[in-house]
Amino acid sequence: MAVERRSGRPDTTARRARLAVAVLFLANGFSYANIVPWLPAIKAELELSNAALGTAIGAMPLGALLTGMLAGPLIARFGSGRVAVVSGLLIAAVLPVVAIAPAWWALALSLFAVGWLDAWMDSAMNTHGLRVQRRYGRTIINAFHGLWSVAAVAGGLVGSTMAGWGVPRPAHLLGVGVVIAVALLVTARLLLPGRDRDDDPAEEHPAPAAGRRRGFGVPGRSVGLLLVLSVFLMMAGAIEDSAASWGAVYMRDELAAPLLMAGMPFVACQAMMTLGRMVGDRVTDRLGAVAVARAGALLSGAGLAAALLLAHPVAAVVGFGAMGLGVSILFPLALAAAGEIPGLRGGHGVALAAWLARAGFLGVPPLIGVVADAASLTAGLWLVPAACVVAAVLAGGLRPGAGARPAVPAADAAGREPGSR
Repeated sequence: MAVERRSGRPDTTARRARLAVAVLFLANGFSYANIVPWLPAIKAELELSNAALGTAIGAMPLGALLTGMLAGPLIARFGSGRVAVVSGLLIAAVLPVVAIAPAWWALALSLFAVGWLDAWMDSAMNTHGLRVQRRYGRTIINAFHGLWSVAAVAGGLVGSTMAGWGVPRPAHLLGVGVVIAVALLVTARLLLPGRDRDDDPAEEHPAPAAGRRRGFGVPGRSVGLLLVLSVFLMMAGAIEDSAASWGAVYMRDELAAPLLMAGMPFVACQAMMTLGRMVGDRVTDRLGAVAVARAGALLSGAGLAAALLLAHPVAAVVGFGAMGLGVSILFPLALAAAGEIPGLRGGHGVALAAWLARAGFLGVPPLIGVVADAASLTAGLWLVPAACVVAAVLAGGLRPGAGARPAVPAADAAGREPGSR
């Protein structure tokens, strides 16, 4: 959806709401990132195999996959602001439960809850961010996603520091939950009042009846493009998830790195993803979506492959960082292309592609765990460079005209510029 340009400065209500949405993104990015450095310790204490840990981690995207489609009705009924705040408060409450999980089933169940609540919060905070963007009359959604990445880096650093200092895990994650809850409660009153549709121009200018599609009248070519983009997003999800799910375990189990360094691959990946998103728009405009996505996928694969070959803690941090830089633009470009698929309204194309892509987050962590148990975690992680090669091959689906409309517009159907997440 293109952003309607307005003259003049945003009013006080819009500026306060922008601050509140920024807090939502910061809280969301900060929450799970604090768990990542503790995964090796949780694995050891619960005496989990790699496959068991991978399956427990896979419960998060499973929760998002099974419950994510409920976010829309909830937002329509209660409003995006309320859904985002309540979901964030519930995530804050679940964090200490992850810390004290006594067995695999409890860990998997708590991570399932994190994934389910994160899916609701993600949809709601983006919806509210777009309300604020309409008030501003210019694109500001990229800044929110940049803040998410900054918070994820900060969360990984805090978690690594607490783990390295020997702070009890329940105390650390309880403290994180309290900080998040207080921040959300303090800023919740600054969110925009009223209904979400009050700021939706589609409500003011509804599509004429003759231009609406009924049923599943989507061209076969569009279905094929949707599937290509969905698989591309699955690969992007697998690449991006590997640092969070396996970076710390790889550092401890394969490289015998100190606990203080265990979370550094995740931190490096998130930091470089932040950098990539900041420059991604300009680079894409200059070189084109296909070239940038293909180069990014190959950079990710080369970075992690070099790290696995060198098998040194410093090389791992650098390699995961290179992987983060390369993968940073894959999701945004694919979602932008999905928003331009003929026969699907932009929002439906984005939602369908993103929902199908959750299979990448769901299936890959357990698969890596199975290979790790059968051979080694190093062998399992070689699946990630393989996913990078597949993504590079499928990048042609981002080509302008692949779906009869430009795949990378100035702003996608959700109001996001290419290069944001």
